[in-house]
Amino acid sequence: MRKRSQRLWMIGAASVLVAGALALGATALRDTVSYFYAPSDLAEEGVIRPGLAARIGGLVEDQSIRSGANGAVEFRVTDGVHAVPVSYQGLLPDLFEEGQGVVAEGEFDADGRLVAKRVLARHDENYMPKEVYEALRDKAPVEADYSTTGTDY
Repeated sequence: MRKRSQRLWMIGAASVLVAGALALGATALRDTVSYFYAPSDLAEEGVIRPGLAARIGGLVEDQSIRSGANGAVEFRVTDGVHAVPVSYQGLLPDLFEEGQGVVAEGEFDADGRLVAKRVLARHDENYMPKEVYEALRDKAPVEADYSTTGTDY
C-alpha cells in the first residue's frame, strides 16, 4: 500500500472511532440530564411522566409543608399560578420555610410527585437563582426585589 492510502485509511478509522465515542457519550449522558422547569411549564407542556429527571424551582407554597411517613417531608413548589407536589427524605436546609425560594431536584413518580434527591434554599434576602427568578417573573408578579440573582445554589 502506498503511504497516501495508509494515511487515508488511518484518518477514516480515527473518524469512525471519534464518531462512535461521541455517540456513546451522548447516549450515556441522556439519562443523567435534569432540566429546569417552573411549575407552570410542567402544567402547560404536560411533560410530567414517571422517571423524568427534573429540577423545579419556585416558592414553597404556604401551608403545604407536611410530615409524611418514614420521616419524609411533603410540600408544594409554586410559581404563583401552578404548584407541583414534592416529597423529600432527609434533612432540609435551615432556610427552608413557607414562602421562600427553593429548587428541588429528583425524579417524578407515577402520581406526578417529584421525589427529590436534593432540596436547595436561598441563602440570603436578595438572592434567588436566575432560573427561579425568571420563572416567577414570567408567571406571576414577584413581591420582593430579587434583582440580585446568581447561579450557584
